[in-house]
Amino acid sequence: MKKIIGYVLGSMSLGLALVLAGCGASTDSKDTSTAMEQTSSTPAASGESSTSGATDTQERVELTISAAASLTDAMKEIETNFEAANPNVELNFNFGASGALQQQIEQGAPADVFVSAATKNMDALVDEKLMASGDQKNLLQNSLVAIIPADSSDTVTSEKDLTADSIKTVAIGIPESVPAGTYAKEALTNAKLWDQLEGKLVQGKDVRQVLQYVETGNADAGFVYKTDALTSDQVKIAFEVDKNSYTPANYPVGIIEGTKHRTEAEQFYTYLQTPEVLDVFAKYGFSIPE
Repeated sequence: MKKIIGYVLGSMSLGLALVLAGCGASTDSKDTSTAMEQTSSTPAASGESSTSGATDTQERVELTISAAASLTDAMKEIETNFEAANPNVELNFNFGASGALQQQIEQGAPADVFVSAATKNMDALVDEKLMASGDQKNLLQNSLVAIIPADSSDTVTSEKDLTADSIKTVAIGIPESVPAGTYAKEALTNAKLWDQLEGKLVQGKDVRQVLQYVETGNADAGFVYKTDALTSDQVKIAFEVDKNSYTPANYPVGIIEGTKHRTEAEQFYTYLQTPEVLDVFAKYGFSIPE
């Protein structure tokens, strides 16, 4: 009987010990879980702060580049290369006649970098304190050519041939706002043919529109840059205009004084002067000033 009682008491003691042990394990587990939650919450907060900082560092910047229409094809290739190397910068191009772009900038239109097809347009912005003289330089040169439709049977080898009866219309850019038009007028004036040809002239808002006039047959001939002529298989170069008969077709580039993205504007300004980019311009027919 004593053995039975002793066995029962021993079993009860063992059971009580197991219960107490179980309670202790539960408490320890709970404490450990709570500690783990507290520990894991601290890195999460740190991670959120780090992610936010990275986002701020990589904030996307949009640069507006006002550029002469004749730069369109070259700039599209340059845009792709630049954005691939600088994913936080997006380039938005505003192509047009240099004179029109100058007026837009003067009137407060947003622009960070300006690439003109004439020095006079850049000089005007410097004179008006819209660009610092130290923030611009000559980047490229171009040459003026006369073009005719690719299927044309007309023989045009000089400005004088444009007076032939078979040439009904000659397209040029508006001389007051399109540098290529200014150069064409200078060349025709120096050849003493401006007055004689004035009645045949049709004017385009930029050099690309002049190219289109000849491509579509709406003009029998036209004056564009060599770089524009090389982009089209619908026209052919009739002759290259004597460079001594017009002002050198220089292309200066500059940073607008009022840019809100100075660092990125300087970055693109410098990038345009690198050998790899100058090679792209050369591929499209531009020459590099010495």
